[in-house]
Amino acid sequence: MNLLLAEVAQATQRLADAGVPSPRFDAEELAAFVHGVKRGELHTVADADFDARYWEAVARREAREPLQHITGRAFFRYLELQVGPGVFVPRPETESVVGWAIDAVRAMDVVEPLIVDLCTGSGAIALALAQEVPRSRVHAVELDESALGWARKNVEGSRVQLHHGNALTALPELDGQVDLVISNPPYIPLTEWEYVAPEARDHDPELALFSGEDGLDTIRGLERTAHRLLRPGGVVVIEHADTQGGQVPWIFTEERGWADAADHPDLNNRPRFATARKATP
Repeated sequence: MNLLLAEVAQATQRLADAGVPSPRFDAEELAAFVHGVKRGELHTVADADFDARYWEAVARREAREPLQHITGRAFFRYLELQVGPGVFVPRPETESVVGWAIDAVRAMDVVEPLIVDLCTGSGAIALALAQEVPRSRVHAVELDESALGWARKNVEGSRVQLHHGNALTALPELDGQVDLVISNPPYIPLTEWEYVAPEARDHDPELALFSGEDGLDTIRGLERTAHRLLRPGGVVVIEHADTQGGQVPWIFTEERGWADAADHPDLNNRPRFATARKATP
């Protein structure tokens, strides 16, 4: 074992003792970042090339600073995104939400599908859709100025059109034309603040996390926005907490102009997102 791998083993134990959920992965990712190699190449770093700044990075992670803030990057599906303080770090569970949305758009058999991502944050969802649905026209909306700055960096050079605005009133010029509305909105109840992981509670913007006493305030507003934007037969996809599985589909009722409202599980088989189709008059 070379010096770096021995240090990674020590760092793994330190991170585990600090309560970090994925200590081995994070220790390796930090080592790869500091030394400019891939995780699978750590064994190739010569002992003489060990960089003591590794332990500075480990200490930051030990204090529960998000891994992605330390490295400045987040991986999402086939993307590498720039992230840091002021923007919500995209989570792996959202990848399955996007996967469902991509399949739904492809099944529509629309030549140039029109897609809107509300509460875009880093732009992860919008960029993944633009990349994986090649002829799509994708609009992304973000209210928070700090998050918008990160989104601008990420969408630069892409086909995503970024808009600074409120998701609940956004894009009236697209009313009745959109094929898919997708969102990973804030959905944590204010009463759950103390139970949120330190990485999110202390570093992600509150605007991206909390939404009223039951966590559903923003989703209720997005239901009206989605209905306004979608064409008849268009689809909405909304991520939510696994504890809200029985509640969100009931927001998209037949009385409010929806059909086929349903919940879907994430990779851990927990209810993670709701979908509905705008009813045809």
